[in-house]
Amino acid sequence: MTDLLYSEEEEALRSAVRDLLADHCDAPGVIARTESDAPHDLAAWKALTDAMGLAGLLVPEAQGGQGATHREVAVVLEELGRSVAPVPYLTSAVVATEALLECGDEELLGRLASGRTIGALAVGLHIAPDADFAAVRIEDGSLHGELTGIADAAVADVLLVPAEDGGLYAVQTSSVTVTPQVSLDLTRPLATVTLTGAPGRRLGDAAPAVRRALRAGAGLLASEQLGLAEWALTETVRYLKDRKQFNRPVGGFQALKHRLAQLWLEVVNLRAAARNAADALGGGQSADETALAVAVAQAYAASVAVHAAEEALQLHGGLGMTWEHPVHLALKRAKADSIAYGTAGAHREALAELVDLRAP
Repeated sequence: MTDLLYSEEEEALRSAVRDLLADHCDAPGVIARTESDAPHDLAAWKALTDAMGLAGLLVPEAQGGQGATHREVAVVLEELGRSVAPVPYLTSAVVATEALLECGDEELLGRLASGRTIGALAVGLHIAPDADFAAVRIEDGSLHGELTGIADAAVADVLLVPAEDGGLYAVQTSSVTVTPQVSLDLTRPLATVTLTGAPGRRLGDAAPAVRRALRAGAGLLASEQLGLAEWALTETVRYLKDRKQFNRPVGGFQALKHRLAQLWLEVVNLRAAARNAADALGGGQSADETALAVAVAQAYAASVAVHAAEEALQLHGGLGMTWEHPVHLALKRAKADSIAYGTAGAHREALAELVDLRAP
């Protein structure tokens, strides 16, 4: 039976990442960045990648990475979710990296593993692992077309672009036009990518690479949602212990205790689902079992993360609705994550197909 408990090494990794993020991604700093023209925190990204080598966790050591598993990546994403860190970790170190692992492009893979090159898969953030995705035209050996909803394209150095010939192409962002889109989650901005005769280098077949990348993205997104939900619950409990009403802590009122107890149960269940998805992605299970674990995690994660953030917002109501408090960042990330890599409904449909429980 698989042990889903955190190992000593994973807890040590968590502690190190949390300490680093406390220095680089405090709430006032993240909020200030969302109001600027540069929402991504490249100093935090450099610290995560240069000092700790976290961009290469999924890359084998022979190709310049750390040779770790998806379980370690999940721990990192839990901490990034807690701080709503504006870094392109999920998009570059997970999704783009998984696509390159499928294609076997060692040169670009090594650059992404170092963190000095940031990659982004040019597939809309809302696309589920098995859904159809947009592709660009090839004319006279160059790429033409427009792709929307591309997460972290603004900070990427290279885009992995699917084309209509079935190939996946590496395209430098300097040769395309990246236009910011209005994004609910200001810490993970979206953009439209326009290619007008952009040169590209074929990496491999797009379909299997995109499927693998999006499945890993969906499965590990659950760990980010878990970290966010845990932060919301912890902060709310702390606040309700401190805040007094009628000369007693607000958290002592039974109605609020019941709400927090329900939320705690949801978060515990999410932890089990997210850990199972990360473990399945790490190997040792069949493709169908992995797809099942990812679908279960994502069918459940969105509602829990959104509920946790909504409860935090409501139960902090005595503060007033201030922009300075980070709870709005958590709620926006939770809402944006709820449609990232497929909605909960899409994953429930996939789950029904996998277990042969289709609706009548």
